[in-house]
Amino acid sequence: MPSDRRSRKRLVTRQAISNVATQLFFERGFDQVTVDEIAAAADVGRMTVFNYFPRKEDLFFDRDEEGRELLQEAFRQCDPKVAPIEVLRLFAHRLVAQQSPYVEFSARSQGFIETIENSETLKARARAIRDELAQVVTEALAESVGTEPADPVAHLAAGLVLATWSVAFIQAHRTFRQGRDANEATAMFLDLVDRGASGLRAALAGTPYA
Repeated sequence: MPSDRRSRKRLVTRQAISNVATQLFFERGFDQVTVDEIAAAADVGRMTVFNYFPRKEDLFFDRDEEGRELLQEAFRQCDPKVAPIEVLRLFAHRLVAQQSPYVEFSARSQGFIETIENSETLKARARAIRDELAQVVTEALAESVGTEPADPVAHLAAGLVLATWSVAFIQAHRTFRQGRDANEATAMFLDLVDRGASGLRAALAGTPYA
């Protein structure tokens, strides 16, 4: 949390706009809500909304940048003796232990998923975010072992990691939707991440990433 008053106020305003937008998206669907309606509900001007969120989709995926920073921080703070693939596996477990909203499987998170499923615009943005995250992971992996981001093996590793996490995430939400049991859904997520990590270690054997 920033220490200066102005920055704190900006964060509060940003979060208030995001909260209003999210509620409207959940109630009516992403494509049925306009930026003007969000501005009016948040009691701010239209341009104020765009000052904080350049695209309408950013109002929905408002934690995207924070998630990337957490991912990069996991590599910066890791033990250099720990293999990069293991860093990512441990990162997933840490998010769960910290009850991070990124790995929340609940009635609220179902609203988030269903809103995406009902909007082609959000589905397209979710795919783009996945591709952008793959690049972030590629660069973090390469940097962690002292190679160039162009390393084909780094790209392979990042693609496999993102595929693993995507499957784990989707199946965990599906598990919650079926049984409404958050513990069961979380266990499913971690089990698939762990299984994927085992496969990654085999696929990347003989490389510095494993």
